Amino acid sequence: MSTRIPAQHHDTSDPDIDGDGDGDGARSAFTRVPPQDLDAERAVLGALVLSGTPNSASFRFFAEILETGLVAEEYYRPAHATIHRAICALHAAGEPVDPVTLAAELTRRGELTRVGGISYLHTCVQAVPTAATGPRYAGIVRAKAYRRTVVESAHRILEFAYSEAGDEDEVRDLVEQQLTEIIAGTPGLTEAPPAVGDLYLDFVLDLEEVQDGKKLGLPYGFADLDTITSGMRPGNVTVVAAQSGVGKSTFALNAAVAAAKTGAKVMFSSLEMSSTELMQKIAAAEGKIALHHLTHQGGLTAEGWETVRRLGPELFQTLPLRVYRPDGASLGDIASAARACARTGGLDLLVVDYLQLVEVEQGRNITREQAVSAVSRGLKNLSVALDCHVIALSQLNDDGLMRESRAIKNDASVVLKVERPDADEPESPRAGEVDLVIEKNRFGPTARVTVAAQLHYSRFIDMART
Repeated sequence: MSTRIPAQHHDTSDPDIDGDGDGDGARSAFTRVPPQDLDAERAVLGALVLSGTPNSASFRFFAEILETGLVAEEYYRPAHATIHRAICALHAAGEPVDPVTLAAELTRRGELTRVGGISYLHTCVQAVPTAATGPRYAGIVRAKAYRRTVVESAHRILEFAYSEAGDEDEVRDLVEQQLTEIIAGTPGLTEAPPAVGDLYLDFVLDLEEVQDGKKLGLPYGFADLDTITSGMRPGNVTVVAAQSGVGKSTFALNAAVAAAKTGAKVMFSSLEMSSTELMQKIAAAEGKIALHHLTHQGGLTAEGWETVRRLGPELFQTLPLRVYRPDGASLGDIASAARACARTGGLDLLVVDYLQLVEVEQGRNITREQAVSAVSRGLKNLSVALDCHVIALSQLNDDGLMRESRAIKNDASVVLKVERPDADEPESPRAGEVDLVIEKNRFGPTARVTVAAQLHYSRFIDMART
């Protein structure tokens, strides 16, 4: 969601912030002149004109000014933004930038008179003592623009809150997105997306790393599965589907721990199990302690206790894995926690257990399928926004079909079905085996990967490790 408002636009139709019904509180906050420094803006333009001739002694200052990231939209005065664009157009065309060439370019665009004529260009040049100070003035202009963005975001939040539009989740989502973008310092897209020609060299470098096996996604923790899918990549979703009791949560938790062991920042959001249950499962899998020994009185031996104590410093205190059990179960709750993780240390993998338990927003006349579709799409968008991978668990019905399957599959890059031959046939000759059926794989072929189930340890492992 873009949050940029053009710098020259300032809406003064504000809500009543002090509650007395006349709106004076809000107007007093937002009818003041927004943060700006016109002298600094003129000085930046003057420095660009003074240093804009290639091969001149001062040309390096021209590059240093542009390297600050300053763009036309960050000027407060529209005329200054117009002049900046003309300067950049001359530079991109390989032309020198001086008062004469700049005036000619503005005349060609039909904008010279609008910006104040050639006399104003000379005013800008005279506003800067030397081109060497240009980068410092550019920093001032950017800082003022950032403050205006903060004011505009706060204004937008106030307007939405006073409008009575939307529900509580939508208000919170708007606030969080606005604050996240303010903190990141990236209020909106300020230039056109890159052309494929600009992306080509990065693409080749990336391709070389992939071909050399140096760039894979986060591991699921199962060799064949990692090879076929190339791991879990940022901005993508893996859906893990299974019937109740087959082990989809076990698989997801195993994958979360495997990824965290590589240093990836992971958040496991469980709508089904408590934090204590998740800790028990991790301890059982990593310490090879029978799960029922951890959940029943007197089950742990002295050796078991020693293993639990050892797991503290060796695993739990170093593992970058967060466990989140929301008070509610809405997508907004999960997204809020994920954004908090991204702000405080980063987030590489988000696990949601499971889709059908995410609450439907109240007061909306939508079907269950539409609600789950919205959750699925929301998780996909979240994976892109936070540049992380998402594992979303999904329940299968009695016929082995994924509920609300069409929308869920559309949003997923990888769809895995977890099947246990001995779930319905205890005497099956394949007892203890689990099939990870790759039904969709955007990065490779579909396949069936067989692993071993050690559910008494709450884990799946590669068959070779058995």
